Amino acid sequence: MIVIGLTGSIGMGKSTVAAMFAEEGAPSFNSDLAVHELYAPGGAGVAPVEAAFPGVTKDGAIDRVALSARVVGNPEAIKQLEAIVHPLVRQAQMVFLKNQRDAGAAFVVLDIPLLFEGGGAKFVDKTVVVSAPAEVQRARVLARPGMSVEKFEAIMALQMPDAEKRARADFVIDTSLSFDETRAQVRAVLDALREPV
Repeated sequence: MIVIGLTGSIGMGKSTVAAMFAEEGAPSFNSDLAVHELYAPGGAGVAPVEAAFPGVTKDGAIDRVALSARVVGNPEAIKQLEAIVHPLVRQAQMVFLKNQRDAGAAFVVLDIPLLFEGGGAKFVDKTVVVSAPAEVQRARVLARPGMSVEKFEAIMALQMPDAEKRARADFVIDTSLSFDETRAQVRAVLDALREPV
């Protein structure tokens, strides 16, 4: 089973590409979704995050707005949060990988926003970076509800520059094209990985 690490900066179209991989027979593990589940009522992340950042829980779940207000712009707080959340996400990934291996999957995708920044690249066989021109990225992100220029810039400051991600990637998928063209690139990646080495 080939494990593909999928990454890309905010607004690059990673979720769309992950869905396309799944449609082409490569099940995808969504790290952001895993964090949402950890923060939901009964989630394994609720108690340790509340212990580290008292007052960020509401109705038995982590209030992401309150948590964001506590950590954005505070590198030490972000490190503290990552030290809690990353191992829990990694556990969920391991369960996903075992289940897919047992099911006989040929390919799986780990959708990891900070794949290179967080050292996740060492856990995958190949890396795919989803990319688009900066102006396309900016327009997509600023169109999101609750997003501001300041918040966008704070998020970007935590992410490795797109050019560096592209340089490190085994494959780059350009999402500034049509959906059909993007899907063709996804198929080309899988075809390349099917070729005997």
